[in-house]
Amino acid sequence: MANSLLFIPDISGFTKFVQNTEVEHSQHVISELLEVLINANTQSLKLAEVEGDALFFYKGNEIPSQEKLLAQIETMFTAFYSHLKLLEKNRICPCNACATAPNLQLKIVAHSGELQFITVQEKRKPFGQSVIEAHRLLKNSIASDNYALLSNEISRIIGLPADYKSKLYNFDQGQDTYDDKEIGYLFSKIDKNKLKLNPFAIPEVVDFKCTASIVLERTFKIPATQLLEYITNYSYRHYWVKGVDRFEYDPNEVTRLGTEHVCVIDGKRLNFTTVTKKADNDEIVYGERTTDVPIDALYQFYIIKPLFENTCKLTIEIYPKAISFFRKLLLYLLIKRAIRKSIKTSLDTLEIFVKEDPKSVRVSFPENL
Repeated sequence: MANSLLFIPDISGFTKFVQNTEVEHSQHVISELLEVLINANTQSLKLAEVEGDALFFYKGNEIPSQEKLLAQIETMFTAFYSHLKLLEKNRICPCNACATAPNLQLKIVAHSGELQFITVQEKRKPFGQSVIEAHRLLKNSIASDNYALLSNEISRIIGLPADYKSKLYNFDQGQDTYDDKEIGYLFSKIDKNKLKLNPFAIPEVVDFKCTASIVLERTFKIPATQLLEYITNYSYRHYWVKGVDRFEYDPNEVTRLGTEHVCVIDGKRLNFTTVTKKADNDEIVYGERTTDVPIDALYQFYIIKPLFENTCKLTIEIYPKAISFFRKLLLYLLIKRAIRKSIKTSLDTLEIFVKEDPKSVRVSFPENL
C-alpha cells in the first residue's frame, strides 16, 4: 500500500485562551480560525476530524511534491495570521477573548505512512500506527509554538534536505521518543513577519460634520461590556428590537467592523454594515449603516460609557442622510419622527430585557433567527 499524507494544523495557546477569556467569544474566534484553515486547503486534503483546536487532514495513497507541500503549509500560515490581523484591526469588542486573539499561534505537523480505516457512526476515519505517531508529534521538544514540523519519513519521500532554507523556512533537525520509539523530524520556526498577509477591507470610520439628528440616552445597571454583548450579538436582537420579522447573520462570527447582518421587516430586507466613529477613550462605540431606506443612508451609533463597576450609560445617535429636496422633506415630515418612536420603544424593551436576566433564556435561542 502506498504512503499517505497526514497533515495536522493545530492552534497553539487554545487551552489558555479559552480558560482565561469570555467563553462564547473565544469559541467564535476558534471556529472562525478553523474555517479559515479549512478554506486554505489547496491540495485537496480530506478532513478526517475537527479535534477541538486542531484539524486532522489526510491524502490517501499520495504525497504532494516538496514544492506543493511547503506551499500548502505557507498558505495556511498566511491565512491564519491574515485573519488574526483582521480580528485585531477591526475589533470593536473589548472583551479578553477578542483582545487577546492576536496572541494565538499555529503549528503544523506533516507525517506519512500506511493508513487503515475504521467506520464510526457511518463515517470512515483514518486509523493505525502512523495516525498515532502524527498526533504524538504535536507533543515535542521544540522551543516554540509557531512552527512547521515534517517527520523524517515524509521529508525523505519529498526529498527535503535537513539544511533547507528559504525566505520563510529555516529547517533544523529534531527528535523525540514516544513509547520507546525514537521519531526524527525536521522543523522550522515560522516568522509571521515574513508572511505576505492577505489584504482585508479597511473598516469605515465615519466623521460627521454635524450633530446627530436624534439622540436618546438611558442608564443601565449592568457592566458596559455586557450591554455591548446584548447590542452586538444579534441572537439577542429579536428580544428587544420591535417590528422586525427576523435577523439574518452568521452565528459563528464575532461582530466586528465590516460585518453584515440583515433585518427583515414586512418582507423587506435591510442590509446593515458595522461601522464606527471617533469616541472618547472611555467609550465603546458600535455603529450600523444601511442604504436600504427611503432616504440615501441611515447611520445609528450605540455609545456605551461605563459609569461605575456595574452601571453604564447608553447613548443612541442617529444620523440620517438625505441629498435631494424631496428626501429631505420626507425625512423632516415622516421618517425622523418614526425613527425616534421606534428607537425609544426598543430602548424601553431593552431595559425590561436586561432586568429579566437574559442569560436565563439564552439556551433556547435558535441558531439563526
